[in-house]
Amino acid sequence: MSENKKNTPPPIYVVSGGRGLAGNNMVQSLLIQYPNNKIPVIIVPGVNSEDQLFDLVMQAKAEKALITHTMVDPNLRKKINEMCEEFGVRKIDYMGELAEYLDEQLDVEPLQHPGLYRKINQEYFERIEAIEYTLSHDDGLGPERLHNAEIILTGVSRAGKTPLSVYLAMFGWKVANVPLVKGIQPPKELFEVDPQRVFGLHIGVHQLITHRKKRMETWINHQNESYIDEQSVKEEIRHAMFVFDRGGFSVLNVTNKPIESTANEILNLMSERFSYRGKKMESPYHDENNED
Repeated sequence: MSENKKNTPPPIYVVSGGRGLAGNNMVQSLLIQYPNNKIPVIIVPGVNSEDQLFDLVMQAKAEKALITHTMVDPNLRKKINEMCEEFGVRKIDYMGELAEYLDEQLDVEPLQHPGLYRKINQEYFERIEAIEYTLSHDDGLGPERLHNAEIILTGVSRAGKTPLSVYLAMFGWKVANVPLVKGIQPPKELFEVDPQRVFGLHIGVHQLITHRKKRMETWINHQNESYIDEQSVKEEIRHAMFVFDRGGFSVLNVTNKPIESTANEILNLMSERFSYRGKKMESPYHDENNED
């Protein structure tokens, strides 16, 4: 056994009939109080049978692991607790005492639907997912995953792509942005996605230069004259317009325009062009040939 494996504490299993988000949040909120801890946290979602529980308990016993769980099904909750007791596996039942208390106080049968919290709070989770996607696809990152974006912004440096992307993501939109640099070919994926989801940001020369000068103030090395040279900037903008035209993208003039105004313009266009107000989602009619 390697030295690293010897020094690794036993894992904590987070078991759930749903996705395990609630249980994982509980564990992580406490682990963060112990900086540099090396305890592995393993989420085990979608547990819905006694066979799964047995296999899990046996694995935990072999690893001397701790099982935490948020089982809402009372039969499975009882079963996993009994198995842990029988085989000497330490466990923490996050739901048991509270569920028993609510049963007693409310005298109502619980729904027993795993993942119900997530379903009810779907909008919140979609917003978090959108922000994570947007931040990981900022400034041209992950071009191979552009087809997953609901909105794609493109334009020259300092045209306002990043703040607009983040603003849209706060409302639950998965946004990618792709910088256009003269002399460098844009990623091929930019021309493979639906052009109706791509928006080219056009900005006036003088406002762009103003933005870039402010940006340069934060640089250690200010020796980049072409970045704010008027002729060079004009050529960059012309090159960007050529790319917009080549891809058949919608062009939005963002000169002296607040982010909110541009965002509303984009969302109105998305609503006009696609079903479900432009969101990429599964059709309620399960028409697999119509993604939008």
